[in-house]
Amino acid sequence: MSDIEQDKTPPGAGSWAGQVAIVTGSESGIGRETARALCAQGTAVVLNGRNAARLEETRQQLAAAGYTVASCQADVTVYADCERLIVTAITEFGRLDVLITNASISMRAYFADMHPDVFRQVLDSNVYGSVYPLKAALPHLVATRGSVTFISSISALNGMPSGSAYCAGKAALANLAHTLRLELAPTGVHFGIVHIGFTQNDPDKRVLDAAGRPVPIAHRPPRWQKSQAEVAAIILRHIRQRRKRTVISALGRLIVLVHSYFPRLGDWIVLRTMRRMRNFYE
Repeated sequence: MSDIEQDKTPPGAGSWAGQVAIVTGSESGIGRETARALCAQGTAVVLNGRNAARLEETRQQLAAAGYTVASCQADVTVYADCERLIVTAITEFGRLDVLITNASISMRAYFADMHPDVFRQVLDSNVYGSVYPLKAALPHLVATRGSVTFISSISALNGMPSGSAYCAGKAALANLAHTLRLELAPTGVHFGIVHIGFTQNDPDKRVLDAAGRPVPIAHRPPRWQKSQAEVAAIILRHIRQRRKRTVISALGRLIVLVHSYFPRLGDWIVLRTMRRMRNFYE
C-alpha cells in the first residue's frame, strides 16, 4: 500500500464511528487536515490551538460541513491548560479514544547564534507539548484502550543544521513512545510516532529565528512536498493499524537507510543540501 493512498472507509463507518479524538495544534496546517480527516470518518474531534480567532474559524468550517467538533484554546506547554483540554473532551463527548500530539514550534537558526530562551521554547513545545496532554489524558485513554500518536519529523532521524532544538525535541518523542510502550503494555493503549517529511504549509506559517522572531520556513523544492491531506491520510492509517512507527515519504525512508548504513554519506548530503538552502536566503 502506498503511503499516500487515501483511507477508503465511508464517512461515519467502520472503527472510527463513535470515537472521540483530540488533535493538538489543529487550528491550522497538518493538525487541521488531520482533524478534518478524522471527522470525515465519523469521529468527534476536539480542536486545539493558541490563536483564538483561527481556532474558531476552523471550528466553524468543520461544523458547517456537518462534523461533530468542539474546541479548546490551550497552550500545550502549560499543564493546567492541558487538563482543561481533556476536560473539554470528556464534558462534550463523554470519552477519549485518540490523542494526536501535533502542536509544536519549529525554528531556523544555528545553535551558536540562538538565545538560550529560544532553544528552551522550541524544545518545550516539542517535548512538554506532547508529555503534558498525554499525562492529563492517560486515565481516559486507559479506560478506552485508546491510541496515542506523537507527530515527529524526519529531522529526528538525522540531525539537520539550523534545527538543533527542533531535532532534539522530535528525537526525544521517539524514545518516549518506545518507553511508554514498554511501561504501559498491560493497559492496551497504543503508542506510536509518525515522522513527517516535507509538507506543503499554510502561507502564513512561521518559525523562530535565533532571537525568537517569527520568520518564513526554509525553502523546500515543491517536488519534495506532500499535501497536508496526504499526510493526514497517512496519520489516520497509522492509527487504524496501531503502528509503532511510520516514516512518511521516500525521502524519509532514504534518510533512515543512509543514516543506518552510510552515516558519513548521510552527513555529507545533509550539509550539502543545507548549504544550498542557506545560499538561497543570503
